Amino acid sequence: MPFKDFFTEYGEANQYEIQEVVGKGSYGVVAAAVDTHTGEKVAIKKINGIFEHVSEATRILREIKLLRLLKHPDIVEIKHIMLPPCPREFKDIYVVFELMETDLHHVIKTNDDLTPGHHQFFLYQLLRALKYIHSANVFHRDLKPKNILANADCKLKICDFGLARASLGDAPSAVFWTDYVATRWYRAPELCGSFFSKYTPAIDIWSIGCIFAEMLTGKPLFPGKNVVHELDIITDLLGSPSAETISRIRNEKARRYLSSMRKKSPISLSQKFPDVDPLALRLLERLVAFDPKDRPSAEEALADPYFYGLANLEDEPSTQPFSKFEFDFERRKLTKADVRELIYREILEYHPQMLQEYLRGVEQIHFMYPSGVDQFKQQFVHLEEHRGKVPRPPLRRRYASLPRERVCASIDEESEQDMEYKNHHPISETPHPCLMSPQKSLDNKGFEVSNTVKASQNSCRNSSYSARCLLRSASISASKCIGVEAVDYCEVSVSII
Repeated sequence: MPFKDFFTEYGEANQYEIQEVVGKGSYGVVAAAVDTHTGEKVAIKKINGIFEHVSEATRILREIKLLRLLKHPDIVEIKHIMLPPCPREFKDIYVVFELMETDLHHVIKTNDDLTPGHHQFFLYQLLRALKYIHSANVFHRDLKPKNILANADCKLKICDFGLARASLGDAPSAVFWTDYVATRWYRAPELCGSFFSKYTPAIDIWSIGCIFAEMLTGKPLFPGKNVVHELDIITDLLGSPSAETISRIRNEKARRYLSSMRKKSPISLSQKFPDVDPLALRLLERLVAFDPKDRPSAEEALADPYFYGLANLEDEPSTQPFSKFEFDFERRKLTKADVRELIYREILEYHPQMLQEYLRGVEQIHFMYPSGVDQFKQQFVHLEEHRGKVPRPPLRRRYASLPRERVCASIDEESEQDMEYKNHHPISETPHPCLMSPQKSLDNKGFEVSNTVKASQNSCRNSSYSARCLLRSASISASKCIGVEAVDYCEVSVSII
């Protein structure tokens, strides 16, 4: 038998046929591939040199653990992690994700005709995912359009849990975590000035509100140039915080700063955005309340009148908080060897036979498990060396968080926030994905609805308007019922770049 066919668990390296490089950055490379067993398209991410810094390795450990535990159709899924050849010496890992076509940032930037139906369905999926995440006592902490993957059927999935944290009650994570939190434009005001010694899931709600406003208007709501400017433009719109809010701030410098600001009156959102659905604006106003205690939970937001006819508790699951045992590593100082063993333990979750041996204490001292990693290395190297022969040039990612399947912005010395707000040239001449807008018609109450919803009514054999049809499928969150009689108006014209 040729050595390449002798792989643990029936040839896992041969299970995936790598097709082309689709992403590249400091973390490594992402390649599009096909699962030869199922025919499914996947993204395989090679993460290089993960143990050079213990802090970065711990972040990767935290993320792959969270993505294994957070099983929800609105959250990106890790399908497999390749078994490394040696548990004590491996430096790279290969993570297999479901392949998504684009991200919400590019959907918003390249589609100026998103309809109220799109806005409603997009926000519903995001809040539904957030309800599940928060029920596990997990904070995402870096929600933004680029961290939300999208498919042609309007399906969204939250990704990039590299900055996420599980709050474990009496664990140190229950207080303010001191590392980088959230991209500035989507950062809650209590994080801009370290206003509180603790923070709550309301930081994610704020981010979702900013993303929702960007969907509604096509532009970032608070594109601050720095932290001070960010607070200035937030208070320009929302008005000065109340004396009660300021009095509850424990950070004395932050309290003095807010007290010394000139008094500002809030601007009505209906005045600033006169063409937007009033129900959408009322919900937006709740999501971006300055005081975190005034923001709704994800569950409360899902009950807002804006989602009438769409929301259904049966499609909005919760979960139990994770065991402290799962995140015991957060409580102790880890060495490089500790993190390597913990990551290897996570990898074994995708290799049941190896996991059972590991749990029984079976140790193969003189034998390295057959692995597909060497074969994958050769394939990745070949793709990188022959990029000119790839139909389209590979794209590049900026950060190391998982997964990074898509990016259309080149990496340069400008800040991410500054670059996002400028018109910049794409890396390739391939057209950006374009999400076509459903045509509009009137429902039986005289309200304007899209043909997407109208067609969903027909396909669901329901004569009355029911956005519920957007959700009917094998999973709680897919949208296979979206479509119209002749044209699939909810189609994103994308190419796998």
